[in-house]
Amino acid sequence: MNQDFPIRYVNPVFRPPSEAQSLILPVTNGCSWNKCTYCEMYTAPQKKFHVRDEQETLDAIRHCGEQFATPVQRVFLGDGDAMVLSTRRLMTLLAAIKDHLPKVRRISSYCLPRNLRHKSEQELLELREAGLTLVYVGAESGDDEVLRKVSKGETFETTRDALDKLGAAGITRSVMLLNGLGGRLLSKQHAENSARLVNLTQPEFLATLVVSFPQGEDRFRQAYPDWEPLNQQELFCEMEQLLQALELKRTVFRSDHASNWLVLKGVLGAEKDRLLLKVRNAIGRPESASLRPEWQRGL
Repeated sequence: MNQDFPIRYVNPVFRPPSEAQSLILPVTNGCSWNKCTYCEMYTAPQKKFHVRDEQETLDAIRHCGEQFATPVQRVFLGDGDAMVLSTRRLMTLLAAIKDHLPKVRRISSYCLPRNLRHKSEQELLELREAGLTLVYVGAESGDDEVLRKVSKGETFETTRDALDKLGAAGITRSVMLLNGLGGRLLSKQHAENSARLVNLTQPEFLATLVVSFPQGEDRFRQAYPDWEPLNQQELFCEMEQLLQALELKRTVFRSDHASNWLVLKGVLGAEKDRLLLKVRNAIGRPESASLRPEWQRGL
């Protein structure tokens, strides 16, 4: 690492695909929950959770403003869940970004539903007015049995409550679901209850990824020993169930992560029929569906 760079990073560093052009500003190290058995992001020993020193973060913001020749327009607050910080501390950091990086137009972060339980709607409104306009919520599933088996630490209702709070405060919500997370045993209820969660909360963005385990399945199977992975066709069938059950007014939908064989993009519900047709074509005629080759799936 360049010692002159104003931010101290602890590798590996993660961010959503849409934050590729953002300044990654770590305000915590790791994830405050970090028990989800499907997640390998923050399991490295150096990623043990702790809150960054406030003065270090404030100094980093100030130095970025002094050193960067190109104005910063987007900031992503890392690591796994900046919303674990108190509202007071978040407001202090947001004010510093406004002072030292005045061209910033979007500030975002990951958000665990559990860390909104002690934040009121008024606090979230204040955070939005201070510049926090977008959060990424890894719902993963709307099914309580699936959530329990993967040690998510959330339920349908806790996730719904968090999404409703964010929406009421005017903070844009990008919700992520994991295709295949329930395995063969729970695939149908995983799709149906995930759709029910999204229908009730109407997030502005919805994305799906395919569950995968680059480091192996041992940790995952400790809590879900009878999990059977879905094959490619079964993943498409689960996606068809999800899309068929979705009743959205105007949600931007993306299923284009590197883990997905079938790339889907559109606005739901305006383009629901078109997306369903594409999925059904992949089920019935996979050879003509322009699927992503296995070697391109960056897992």
